[in-house]
Amino acid sequence: MNTNIIVVEDEQDLARTLSYSLTREGFHVRVAHTGGEAVELIAGEPLPDLVLLDLMLPDMSGTEVCRRVRADERTENVPIIMVTARDDEIDRVVGFEVGADDYVTKPFSTRELILRIRAVLKRNKVEAPQDGEIVFGCLRVDVPGHRAWIDGEEVLLTALEFRLLETLLTRRGRVQTRNGLLEDVWGYSPDVSTRTVDTHIKRLRSKLGPAADYVETLRGVGYRFKAQQ
Repeated sequence: MNTNIIVVEDEQDLARTLSYSLTREGFHVRVAHTGGEAVELIAGEPLPDLVLLDLMLPDMSGTEVCRRVRADERTENVPIIMVTARDDEIDRVVGFEVGADDYVTKPFSTRELILRIRAVLKRNKVEAPQDGEIVFGCLRVDVPGHRAWIDGEEVLLTALEFRLLETLLTRRGRVQTRNGLLEDVWGYSPDVSTRTVDTHIKRLRSKLGPAADYVETLRGVGYRFKAQQ
């Protein structure tokens, strides 16, 4: 079954070029030229396996499209690569904050883009055995049972620490901002600050021992569970 990719690009010539190149690589490609069209297409059937999203669109920004995709339960985990002519650090940070998985700056080579697409698809494919366990290196997590082991030894985690670990692990390879973690793990409790996220990450790492390095810090952005061992 072909991998479904949606290309969101308002430049007609570039959209055709991308569609042609991706189709030659064996992908099934659909194209949207506006943000509104993209949101509707992404939410339709079949769900895309990945979205190439231009940052500058005629009706709304790519970041707004990304926000809407992430806000929909059906599409919240669809990988998104932002494609843009803007290379300012603030743009990259904002892109990651709203849930982008990667960021490619124009002009780019088709070969580089294909490699980035395959890398994002690979790291976003999280497979859990049918018994509900996820194994990653020396870490084994029983999601339904809310239990975790390091090298076969059980780690005692609080309910909050387990939710934090589960969130990072099941989204491995994707950047999780502090505000995003506050919303998903804490529910944006009014008495919680982003500093509390850092404190809990530090505490979680201390309990994970040899698996602590699986949780990476991205300065100025947030945290990410390693995509590969």
